Amino acid sequence: MLFNSHAFLFCFLPVVLLAYFAAARRGAELGNLVLALASLFFYAYWDVRYLPLLLASIGGNYWCSLRIRAAQGRARQHWLTAAVAANLVLLGWYKYAGFFAASLAQATGWHVPALHILLPIGISFFTFTQIAFLVDTARGEVRESRFLHYLLFVTYFPHLIAGPVLHHKEMMPQFADPANRVARAANFAVGGSIFFIGLAKKVLVADSLAPYANLLFAEPEQASLLVAWGGVLAYAFQLYFDFSGYSDMAIGLSRLFGVRLPLNFASPYKATSISQFWRRWHMTLSRLLRDYLYFALGGNRKGPLRRHVNLLVTMLLGGLWHGAGWNFVIWGGLHGIYLVVDHAWQALGWRIGRPAGWLLTFGAVCVAWVFFRAPDLSTAVTILHGMSGGQGVGMPAAIGLRLGPLQGMLEGAGIAWYQGGASRFVETWAWVLGAGAIALLLPNTQQIMHRFEPALERVDGTTWLAWRPAPRAALMIGVLAVLGVLSLNQPSDFLYFQF
Repeated sequence: MLFNSHAFLFCFLPVVLLAYFAAARRGAELGNLVLALASLFFYAYWDVRYLPLLLASIGGNYWCSLRIRAAQGRARQHWLTAAVAANLVLLGWYKYAGFFAASLAQATGWHVPALHILLPIGISFFTFTQIAFLVDTARGEVRESRFLHYLLFVTYFPHLIAGPVLHHKEMMPQFADPANRVARAANFAVGGSIFFIGLAKKVLVADSLAPYANLLFAEPEQASLLVAWGGVLAYAFQLYFDFSGYSDMAIGLSRLFGVRLPLNFASPYKATSISQFWRRWHMTLSRLLRDYLYFALGGNRKGPLRRHVNLLVTMLLGGLWHGAGWNFVIWGGLHGIYLVVDHAWQALGWRIGRPAGWLLTFGAVCVAWVFFRAPDLSTAVTILHGMSGGQGVGMPAAIGLRLGPLQGMLEGAGIAWYQGGASRFVETWAWVLGAGAIALLLPNTQQIMHRFEPALERVDGTTWLAWRPAPRAALMIGVLAVLGVLSLNQPSDFLYFQF
C-alpha cells in the first residue's frame, strides 16, 4: 500500500486514526496494540507471505535482546555476536545470495545455479534497526523491555518500508507518552501540512522527472554532453524529491499520532563539501553508519591513515546496503574516496570559495548517481562518456539555434552537434531547471514548518500546544493537497522501496 494511493489516503489512514484514538482513550497500551496491528496489516498488504518472516525476525531479536541483557561479561558479547550474525545471514540470503552466486560464476567460470529470490520489502531497514537495538542493549543503553513497544518500534508503518531509520531512545518513550492518547488539532495541522508537502514532492515533481531520466538510462548510446547531463540531473532531482518526499510523508503521518520522527533531509544539494552533503542526505542512515560501523572500526582514533581506511570501508558497505550489485559498490567507493579527499583537503588547510565548493560537490555527487541508477556497468560507462563530451556537445539544431560557419568549424574539429529530439531536450531541461530552482532556492520542509510550528504556552501550570493558524500557509498547503490528490490516478512506487 502506497502513501500516494487512494486506498491509503481514503481508507487505511482514516480507519487507523479513528481506531487508534478510540482505543487510546481506554488505555495507552490498547492504542499501541491497535497501531501495531495496523502496521502489520500495512506490511502484509504488500505480500502476506513475508509477514511470518518479519514476525520471526522481531520475535527472535527481542528474545536475543533479553538474553543479552541477562548475560554478563563475555557471555553478553557472545550473544550479541550470534544475534548480529543471524540478522546478517537472513539479510544476506534474501538480498545478496543471487548477487554473490552470479559474481562467483562470472569470476570462476563455474556453473552456479541462478538464484531468483524475491526481496522482502523493507528488509534492510528493519534488519539494521534491530541490529542497532541489539548493540545498544549490549552497551547497557536500553531500558525499555515491553514487547509491544519493541514490536511497534520496528513495524511502525510510517517508517517501516523506507525509513527514516529509527533509534529506540527517540521512539519508545513516545509510545508511552500519555499526551499521544488524544487527537490534537495542532498535530493534525502540522502533520497534514508536512504530509502534503511530501506528496507534492513525489507526485508533482519526482514523477514528472522520471520519464526523462528513464529515457537516458534506457538508451544511453547516442547521448551527447547536454543530453547526458540533462538525463543525469533529471535523475538526481527525481531521487531527491522522491525520497525526501517519502520522508516528509512519513514524518507528517507520524505526527498525526503525536509521534515525532527524526529529520532525514536538510537541503543536501546546497552542500558545499561532500562531508556536508552526508550530514544533509539520508541523515538517519548516515547516523547509523557513523555510530555503528565507522566508530566500531575505530573512527578517527587511530591516526589519519586508519581514519581514511575506515571511511572507505564504511562507504563501501553503505553502498552494498543500498543494493546487491557492483554498481552500488562503486557508488559507495566513490563517496568513500570523495570523503577521504575532502578530509585530506581540510587537513592541508586548503580553501576554495563557496560557489566552487558547491559546483565541485554537486558535480561529484551527480557522477556517482550514474552508477547508482544504471542497470549495469557498461551503461554507466556509456553515460559518463557522453557527460564528458565523447558523443558531442548535444545542442539540438531543431530548436532554432543556427551557428552557421561556426558549426562547421566545430564539427570539423570533431565536436558533433546533436540532431533531433528537440522536444524531449527542451522538456528535460525545463523540468531540471524547475526542480533545481525548488531544491536550491526555496526553503526546505522543516524551514517552512518552523515558521508555523505550534508554540508552547503555560496556562495554570500546564503546558499546552497553542496552534496559531496562518491563512497564507493554509492556502498554500491546500493547493498542494488538491494538486497532489488529483495526481493519484496512477501511483508509482518510491525509489527507495527497492533497497
